[in-house]
Order: sequence, then C-alpha cells, then structure tokens
Amino acid sequence: MQKISIIIPVFNEEKFLYEVLDRVNNVDFGLEKEIILVDDGSDMKTKELYNNLSCKVLYHEKNQGKGAALRTGIREASGDIIIIQDADLEYNPVDYLPLVEQIITGNADVVYGSRFANKDNKRNFLFLSYIANKTLTFLTQVLYKTTLTDMETCYKAFRAEIIKNIEIKSNRFDFEPEITAKILKQNVNFAELPITYNARNNTQGKKVSWKDGVQAIITLIKYRFFD
Repeated sequence: MQKISIIIPVFNEEKFLYEVLDRVNNVDFGLEKEIILVDDGSDMKTKELYNNLSCKVLYHEKNQGKGAALRTGIREASGDIIIIQDADLEYNPVDYLPLVEQIITGNADVVYGSRFANKDNKRNFLFLSYIANKTLTFLTQVLYKTTLTDMETCYKAFRAEIIKNIEIKSNRFDFEPEITAKILKQNVNFAELPITYNARNNTQGKKVSWKDGVQAIITLIKYRFFD
C-alpha cells in the first residue's frame, strides 16, 4: 500500500470547500495522497475556487448526482486505497485514519465509518434523518443478513481493486445502498469502526430529501433479488 485516493464530489460547496481540503491535507495517512475533486455542474462561485487548488479537478458539464460524480472519480483514481469525502463539515477526515489502517494491515478489504457506533453522535442527528438512517440500516440488515450498523454513512474505505471492479449504476444518493448491497454480496473482509458526525440541515446546504430515502429502499430490494 503506497498511495491513497480521496474522492470529493462537489456541487455548489463554496462555503466549506477550502476548510474541507485543509482538513484532508492535514491528515497524515503515511501514504502518498491523491485528492480528486469531481465538480458536478457547480455554479461559478464554486468553480472560481479551483484556480487556487493544486489537486486534480474533474468536471461534469451538468449536475448528475453524487453517484455519477463518484463513478467518475473512482475511474480516474490511481491509489491502492480509495476513500470518499463529502465537501462539507459533517464528517471529520481524522476519523479516516483507523479505517484506512484496517486495510493497510490486511485486516479488512472494505471499512465503513459508523455514526451509530459512536453514541455521542445521537444528539447531533436531525430527528427525521436519524429515523430514516436507522430504518434503512435495519432494512439492510434484514435483506442482507448483516450486522452492519450504518448503511448510509459517507465514510467508506476500499481496497482499490474491490471498488473498481464493481459496476456502479446509481447517479444520485442511491450510490450508498447500491455499493453496500454489492459489497455485502461479495466474499470480502468487511469491518466497521465508530466515527464522529455533525449533521447539517437543508438551509446549510443538505441535499438529501425524502425521495432519496424511497429510492434507497427500492435500490436495496432491487440488488438483493433482481441483480
């Protein structure tokens, strides 16, 4: 393991982008670091920020969704380990260190950061988001016979060959249930570790809606029985 790729999908995140990148740059993984921003059709306020950045930036002409942005980033990533970072401050990049360590040491092929495994996070969730996340995770447990505790978490770390060999079809937030379903159906070493979390609401730029929750249910069922 010599190199880690950090994929950051970006859509109109000019308020937080610099701080997120500062936090990511300050984390020492002990590996060569590749940061890939995928601009998913952002406005000019966000695009103007890229002039001052030294990391790789990929562009979508039109907004396609988080899943589409991650698909582009994963295809271009050259690291031995691939992780996902949202372009906001809900998650702390320092929390990735123990997740990545599990892969470096050979203890796991895929590691999820679980918000629910850290009891201190409960007060940081928005109520409806907490219920929705718990419901979707429970459905995942039932359908895939797993003890997974946080299906919708952003923080996911993969051996590159694992994630690159999975065909990702989802364009929006249904990326999370699709990739989880396909990982759980493979014979890979899977692990979860607790992480911290500070939720933001819609006025702060949260983009997930109830429609995405419905789509997540459909996606979990689809990839359990029909794909």
